[in-house]
Amino acid sequence: MTNNQITNNMTNNQIANMLLVVLGIMVTILIVLICIFIYIKIKANKKNKEITLDNVSNKKSKVQQLYSIQSIFNFMEFDRIEDNMIVQKKGKKFLMVVKCQGINYDLMSGVEKSSVEQGFIQYLNTLRNPIQIYVQTRTVDLTGSINTYKQKVRDLGDNLAHKEFEYNQKVRSGQYEKQELDRDKFEVVKARNLYEYGTDIVNNTERMSLNRNILTKQYYIILSHYPEEANGSIYGEDEINNIAFSELYTRAQSTISLLSVCGINSKILDSNELADLLYSAYNRDEAEVYDLNKAINAGYDSLYTTAQDVLEKRMKELDKQIEIDAIQKANDAVLEVRQERENERKLKEKEMNYDEMVERMAQLVLETNKDILGDDIVEDAKEKVSTKKTKTKSQTKEGSLNEQEKVKRAGRPRKSA
Repeated sequence: MTNNQITNNMTNNQIANMLLVVLGIMVTILIVLICIFIYIKIKANKKNKEITLDNVSNKKSKVQQLYSIQSIFNFMEFDRIEDNMIVQKKGKKFLMVVKCQGINYDLMSGVEKSSVEQGFIQYLNTLRNPIQIYVQTRTVDLTGSINTYKQKVRDLGDNLAHKEFEYNQKVRSGQYEKQELDRDKFEVVKARNLYEYGTDIVNNTERMSLNRNILTKQYYIILSHYPEEANGSIYGEDEINNIAFSELYTRAQSTISLLSVCGINSKILDSNELADLLYSAYNRDEAEVYDLNKAINAGYDSLYTTAQDVLEKRMKELDKQIEIDAIQKANDAVLEVRQERENERKLKEKEMNYDEMVERMAQLVLETNKDILGDDIVEDAKEKVSTKKTKTKSQTKEGSLNEQEKVKRAGRPRKSA
């Protein structure tokens, strides 16, 4: 092989090695660029996520700021309830509400309808200030009525127990006539029927009240007053409230008297009833389950409550029950003793009047068989019965005198011989 050939082969090998080195460098650079691109992409995604979380947190904070206490008061559009009035706009507007009882207009006659319409037209013509008619639909709540009727039924039960006790006491004594006992028994039966009837009504009404689909409508007339003429620099806050109350009360009484011409009964809502009206307006769903009266009675505004110890409470209940049972047992014992003494008295009375009762029974037997024996025989027999009775009495008297004489003789000292 010549030198030129050797030189050419070396040159080709060097070129190939150089190309391989360049290719390796390019591949390495490409890999590095790809890694850099992936790193930048991941970092960009993290920044986007952080921006998104910041936006969400900012939105949440904005929502929390929107639902602050002041925003809730602004939404409710009233400041406070005072002196049977709703105060709005920091004392610049006062409201008084008149509740009206609905009438069944469709069942009225033509004359009655025309009189109602004329009365309402007269009321509208007398208006000098704006009014608002508000209708509120509620589920029928019979809790208060049911509790009232339950108390009445308990009173009926106590009355029934008292009448039954008196009737049983009279029957055991045996000192009363049948007519009086029948009258007392009738009173007991009447009281029992009334108690059972009241219990059935309360149970049926309580079951019916569980149906939340029964709705009722309540009608209100809202009267407003703007004390714009009362300048704050001249009148104080108390004076403005008094003027507003006087003005609204006069309008409300005029409204009540004019609506009475139409046959509509109405009244002014007090502060508690106004609170219940607003509570039902702002809490439609909750008011059906947990109304304002239940919340007040539950003591929601109390920090803590104290209750009596359970064992002490139980001991007091046992003491009351022991006292009741002891009184009942003593009454039963007294009745038994009276009954026994009455029976003993009747027995002694019969023993003492034995002869008279025998004579009366004998005369009754003779009088019953008068048609069979004949009048003469019966009259003679009656005389003999009376004679025997007289003889028996004289013999008894003589016997008692002899017994007394024997006792006297036995008590005298004997003479010595």
